[in-house]
Amino acid sequence: MKLCDFVVSEAIDTDLHVENKESVIRSMVGSLKESGKIAAEDEESIIAAILKREELGSTGIGNGVAVPHTKHPSVNNLIATVAIASDGVEFASLDGEKVFIFFLLVSPPDKPGDHLRALETISRHLRNSNFCNFLKQSRTAEDVVELLGEADNNQLND
Repeated sequence: MKLCDFVVSEAIDTDLHVENKESVIRSMVGSLKESGKIAAEDEESIIAAILKREELGSTGIGNGVAVPHTKHPSVNNLIATVAIASDGVEFASLDGEKVFIFFLLVSPPDKPGDHLRALETISRHLRNSNFCNFLKQSRTAEDVVELLGEADNNQLND
């Protein structure tokens, strides 16, 4: 599974300035709505589903990275977006540190295998320090898309 297959390039935000976890999630789901990938009437229920998932345990996995995600009946295919917060955001991460890189994933409930494969793909790349360093330095959505393509083609060595 390739990142470019499900990351919505029109929804990428390389200049995220928010105060907290809920604001991150609202902003990222809003960008998916603005890109036309989710309907306006589904926005709040998707946000609520992601926040409910966060109550089970933070998706801030450490090293400045978080992967908020949920399954939601309003989507037919995997969709994801990326946000970069140069100042970092308090996200109740497992290591207690601020988060700079966010991958938000929304999957159809009837495709749990795809959801898990997407999370595994995202996590594998986020374990690569070169990938994370280049992501943090990305200034445009085009920079991020180019980096995702390089990662998909295994051109980033750790």
